[in-house]
Amino acid sequence: MRDILPPAWKRRIQHFLLDLDARIDSTLFSAAVWAREFYERYSTFMDRFYVGRWKRWVFIEPLSELATLGLAGLVLMLALAIPAFRETSDDDWLKKSDLAVTFLDRYGNPIGSRGIKHNDSIPLEDFPDHLIKATLATEDRRFYEHFGIDIAGTFRALATNARAGGVVQGGSSITQQLAKNLFLSNERTIERKVKEAFLALWLETRLTKNEILKLYLDRAYMGGGTFGVDGAAQFYFNKSAREVNLAESAMLAGLFKAPTKYAPHINLPAARARANVVLDNLVEAGFMTEGQVFGARRNPAIAVDRRNENSPNYYLDWAFDEMRKLVATFPKSYAERVFVVRTALDMNVQRAAEETIENQLRQFGRDYHATQAATVIADLDGGVRAMVGGRDYGTSQFNRAVDAMRQPGSSFKPYVYATALMNGFKPTSIVVDGPVCIGNWCPQNYGRSYSGSITLLMALTRSINVIPVKLSIAIGGKGGPRAGRAKIVETARKFGIKAPLPDTPSLPIGSDEVSVLEHTVAYATFPNRGKAVTPHAALEVRTGSGDLVWRFDRDGKKPTPAIPPQVASDMANMMVNVVENGTARRAILDGIRAAGKTGTTNAYRDAWFVGYTGNFVGGVWFGNDDYSPTNRMTGGSLPAKTWHDIMTVAHQGVEIKDIPGVPPASARPASAAVAAAANAARENEPAPPPVLTHRGSGILVRIEKAMDEAAATATATPAPPLPTSGATPLPDAFASSGRESPASPRKN
Repeated sequence: MRDILPPAWKRRIQHFLLDLDARIDSTLFSAAVWAREFYERYSTFMDRFYVGRWKRWVFIEPLSELATLGLAGLVLMLALAIPAFRETSDDDWLKKSDLAVTFLDRYGNPIGSRGIKHNDSIPLEDFPDHLIKATLATEDRRFYEHFGIDIAGTFRALATNARAGGVVQGGSSITQQLAKNLFLSNERTIERKVKEAFLALWLETRLTKNEILKLYLDRAYMGGGTFGVDGAAQFYFNKSAREVNLAESAMLAGLFKAPTKYAPHINLPAARARANVVLDNLVEAGFMTEGQVFGARRNPAIAVDRRNENSPNYYLDWAFDEMRKLVATFPKSYAERVFVVRTALDMNVQRAAEETIENQLRQFGRDYHATQAATVIADLDGGVRAMVGGRDYGTSQFNRAVDAMRQPGSSFKPYVYATALMNGFKPTSIVVDGPVCIGNWCPQNYGRSYSGSITLLMALTRSINVIPVKLSIAIGGKGGPRAGRAKIVETARKFGIKAPLPDTPSLPIGSDEVSVLEHTVAYATFPNRGKAVTPHAALEVRTGSGDLVWRFDRDGKKPTPAIPPQVASDMANMMVNVVENGTARRAILDGIRAAGKTGTTNAYRDAWFVGYTGNFVGGVWFGNDDYSPTNRMTGGSLPAKTWHDIMTVAHQGVEIKDIPGVPPASARPASAAVAAAANAARENEPAPPPVLTHRGSGILVRIEKAMDEAAATATATPAPPLPTSGATPLPDAFASSGRESPASPRKN
């Protein structure tokens, strides 16, 4: 630079840099002086407000802590409010739950309805005054006074429940209940209650009190598949809500708390008792006098008898959930909210499924210590023809066929064997049934014994536990058991299993939980030549005016390849052998080839049979909601027998199809085959608990009557001399029945 720049320029640059440095130093110094002076002035100013000694600890410190906690609380409330307000992101939130669906069976016959349609035909002022008062007195007496959350009512409910030692009074306001109905589910969690509170405040800013009350009266579930007081009045009393009297209004108002428990068509005494509580509330709240409610007490409401109007409620609940998801895929420009849906349901099969499960539980449930069951019957394209989600919908609406996750036990093994066949094994491949351990876990066979060298066909037929575990190791190759289990999970996913299926060593023998619906329809992959299908209820969807909107064969999900056709054929032959020569002999159908697999979990907590024919696939589960063990129930006992009885009805009047890749059923007499199979099954499976048959109980009753008559005759007339020779004749009951005397030993 000395050579390039002249001396004058060099001096100018030096002066500029010195000036800049001086200005920076001066600015920093001035800023430091100003900051010090400002701090001193601030300190002097704040010293005027200094509070010391006892005043500081009594006033200042608590206020400071409250301010800190208040700020933290506001931040926390904001964090909790954001998820709640996301529920209101849809601009059409008020119509979001207006979906109303009428369901038809596969033949076009009405079977029920679900959903609600905002009914403006009855304005709030047209509802009877006593109906409004009964609702407010029971659900929210301070409705017109609070801001969406009744703090005083909440504390009152907490105190009442504490004194009673249980939940006898709810603390949610009508606004909170409406928020739950519009945006949330019925799950009992703290998260849901927090969202409910914020949404209640949000509703109070958007709607008037009368609008909130009207929506609540129109949209609350009232039991019997009805929503709103007008629908409930039509269902229970065959009249409009405009025409209900005080006794009927009290019964309707009593349904808000527990519509299923107090539904008059299910439990009329409980409904009347609840209505009497509502009348007490009217008097206690000061809305009416005892004299005004006296007539309603003396003349309680009489509900229409609908006990014989059986509706497939579990099926309808599931179909409605499917319909809500389906409607969400329709274009947003589509404003229609009323639909008519033709489903795949077959009411003959549905009734057979309901009756069979009820009969089996009534006859054998106590002895087997089994209280619940579920079943799904479907076409091979995934259309569900019947669904039973529990023993009694009126007692519990929890759908065990869809929402319950249970261990499938050995019924999971077909996924393992199918994976093995895709990785070089064959049905005739020899494997060794012997001890094996993965880490500290060593599986055991049912009889705690081993069979040595055995084919895959016989291993599946006899439901040996060790073999699937060994297959998972062999399938994994160099990757080990974990890689093998990953391949098994991948196969199950292709079949349609969406359950989590966590990676555990016991996965190959069915320790991971699945649902009855998914597990059953997944089995349709075998008779479908390896193509998986999706379970569905809707066949076609039309608007209320009859316009076609959606059709499954045109718009539904198409079958997807899961396994090669040859593997599906080999598996079908192996699973036919399970039914005809293995653990599922009670599932043999007269003249119809059936295939399937039983499943029994540890401690007999779950018993399964899932099987199929060339026409249908079906799954049956028995167990208990609390996971308590059954009394040695296996999948080859009640589940297989129940499956047989339901499938017998399902195949009536249909063209019987063969399972692809499986020879037709043999020409031998079906009755003889069933009898032989049943006898063989009794030899290899745990015997059912002893049960006295109806005929046997009748014989004992006749013996008792005969003995009573003989005793009465003996006291009235002298006893005849005993015979000196010959055998004493048996009572008429045994002589006519040809059975041995109770005193004689019975052969097992």
